[in-house]
Amino acid sequence: MQQYRKLFSIAIILACVLLAINFGFRSSLGLFLKPVSETFGYGREIFAFSLALQNLLWGLSQPLAGAFADKFGTTRVIVVGSILYSLGLYVTATADSFISLHIGAGILIGMGIAGTGLGVVLPAMARMVRPERRAFALGVGTAAGSAGQFFFIPVAREFLVAYGWQIALIIMAVGALSMILFAPVFRGDAKSNINIDNEPAQNLKEALSEASNHIHYWLLIAGFFVCGFQLAFITVHMPSYLADKGFDSSIAAISLSIIGLCNIVGSLVSGHLSGIYSKKWILTFIYAARSIVIVLFLIIPISTLTIYAFSFATGLLWLATVPPTSGLVAQMFGLRFMGTLYGIVFLNHQIGSFTGVWLGGYLFDTTGSYNQVWWWAAIIAAITAIIHVFIDERPIKRLRMATEVH
Repeated sequence: MQQYRKLFSIAIILACVLLAINFGFRSSLGLFLKPVSETFGYGREIFAFSLALQNLLWGLSQPLAGAFADKFGTTRVIVVGSILYSLGLYVTATADSFISLHIGAGILIGMGIAGTGLGVVLPAMARMVRPERRAFALGVGTAAGSAGQFFFIPVAREFLVAYGWQIALIIMAVGALSMILFAPVFRGDAKSNINIDNEPAQNLKEALSEASNHIHYWLLIAGFFVCGFQLAFITVHMPSYLADKGFDSSIAAISLSIIGLCNIVGSLVSGHLSGIYSKKWILTFIYAARSIVIVLFLIIPISTLTIYAFSFATGLLWLATVPPTSGLVAQMFGLRFMGTLYGIVFLNHQIGSFTGVWLGGYLFDTTGSYNQVWWWAAIIAAITAIIHVFIDERPIKRLRMATEVH
């Protein structure tokens, strides 16, 4: 029998702290775009490419990290991920060329994030709690990552101002290594995944074949590309965008912190509503609202007030997509291989992230403006809202037949 834990047990709380560290450090790296670029004398495209590569490696590593967690348990994956994350920050801090930046900030941190982030921890949290509490648990975990963004970005900026970007990154590297301390929370996770909710027996190959032949899984994948495009572009380029508009770096830090703070609310509300209402309609609303918010931000004259208003609205919609999206994967295909299947969905999210971050740097260097990327973000969000209308969110036939039998 599966031994469930209370929603606010020590295990769940410590898992949330882990996600806060993971997400907080990653979200802070946009603050380093301008100083790193100025130190090396590169255009913004170089370090933007490093961060884009980070998002891509995060996505490419996520299905593997999820599969290893499904097979061997979450603890081992988190230990390896923590080491890679810390090493990546250290290599970035001591970089002497663009190759070093790409290896540290790109490859190593990307793999480290995959091993310690939402794609590995959320499925483990979903397995910890009762079925009726899963959607909210996913919202709680997502909100914890947002809390990390809210708390760590201002701290990272203070380190950056006080000590320079190299020392700030070394301090963050030590902090990333501390995530190993939270790995024991997930001991026994592999055993708990052997028989979940009386799901019919299935191996990984069968699960992958089943999902790849399900058109609505592909629609979910297509939608998550847009989520990644928007979030990564804003996280990385917002500080530089505001600096170009004449605003102090403190405004950018406050902006990203507001996004993180409001994201806590948005994630919790989204998680709660996902356990009550149709997940696809929640996603439709979120993407449509994102499109409207971006358009308003672009057409209204920019000021400190509009920046904070944009951050407030964007924060409510920021990671609100994660509980219903990850919840749909579990709802459609069950929990046995959720880490793997959600990892594949998340891979496309990170391909979108790579595109948004790199394209932002490339178009800025070639046109001197971020405007094209902003407008594309608004347009594809509207398209994604329409896509989600057509998703069939019912469990696949295999699970429906098993439910009828029981």
